[in-house]
Amino acid sequence: MPRVIISGGGTGGHVFPAIAIADAIMAVAPDSEILFVGAKGKIEMEKVPKAGYKIEGLNIAGFQRSFTWRNFLFPFKLMGSMIQALKITYGFKPQVAVGVGGYASGPVLRIANSMSIPTVLQEQNSFAGITNRILAAKASCICVAYDGMEKFFPKDKIKFTGNPVRKDILENIINQDEALKTLGLHQNKKTILIFGGSLGARTINEAVLANTDSIAGRSDINIIWQVGKLYYDSLKDCTLASCEHVRLLPFIDNMDIAYSAADIVICRAGALTISELAVLGKASILIPSPNVAEDHQTVNAQSLVDRNAAILVKDTDVKTILFTEADALLSNQDRINDLQQNIRYFARPEAAIKIAAEILKICTKSVA
Repeated sequence: MPRVIISGGGTGGHVFPAIAIADAIMAVAPDSEILFVGAKGKIEMEKVPKAGYKIEGLNIAGFQRSFTWRNFLFPFKLMGSMIQALKITYGFKPQVAVGVGGYASGPVLRIANSMSIPTVLQEQNSFAGITNRILAAKASCICVAYDGMEKFFPKDKIKFTGNPVRKDILENIINQDEALKTLGLHQNKKTILIFGGSLGARTINEAVLANTDSIAGRSDINIIWQVGKLYYDSLKDCTLASCEHVRLLPFIDNMDIAYSAADIVICRAGALTISELAVLGKASILIPSPNVAEDHQTVNAQSLVDRNAAILVKDTDVKTILFTEADALLSNQDRINDLQQNIRYFARPEAAIKIAAEILKICTKSVA
């Protein structure tokens, strides 16, 4: 019976791929026991149980790049989380520990290494995070989604698998008219999907608000605008919220419907989002977040731009040029078609199954 710990989280970009990996493991080996370890108060503590898996939470938070008194507490939280991770790992006795990135990944995999438990890393981005770079030396296998990752990791440990995509994204796609009907939007109109991740993105929201007059007066388009839970209360009564061609939402649970409705997508350049856009063949305008380690979202987005697979707008330019770019794209169907075709180069719909196979292979070795 395979026993697997999957650790990490903090954002949907870490959590949803982790759940996809767990689903793939269970599809191949239904007798598997899987335990998630996340950070208390983060999105994984809600989404993982909703997906049907057990999760334990660590009292851990990241080190802030800007000076703050919270950084003085970091060593104590880290020490406490290491003790918690030791208790959880010793109690569960996994055959393999999987790290998907995020706050909880480091302590759990460090403990697993100290207990001689094999570890697997899943690096989602084209610029590897520092935690995975540190953990790589003792990892049994490192699953990646971009070429050229040998500059970060030992070449003999790298497996090119792609990034896992949520099961509903792969299985529940419907035609555009049906999706628009479900959302209560007019059919036969070009539709823009705008979102900034599970929590939202302030600058993207501000760019939409800055174009309120022109958007409110448009009768030829639909807009699906996920503002994020952090910003919903302050935006739910704005002018655009009352427009019949705009759907302002705090969070989109059924992303499959939103993607199906969209002609173009405006979003951040996180690894999970790019993987979903690639699998679905969506034309997109990517706005890399400036608030991520090593500016890795810009590297992600540039990988697509280099293949004419997406349009990149800098976060600093988003207020002034975003909707100029969006209008130009909507009026150029040939350009949309090119972006849709080219982004499919990055599609890896079998990623979760490939990663699950690597994990189960290690489980089999540990039993033998």
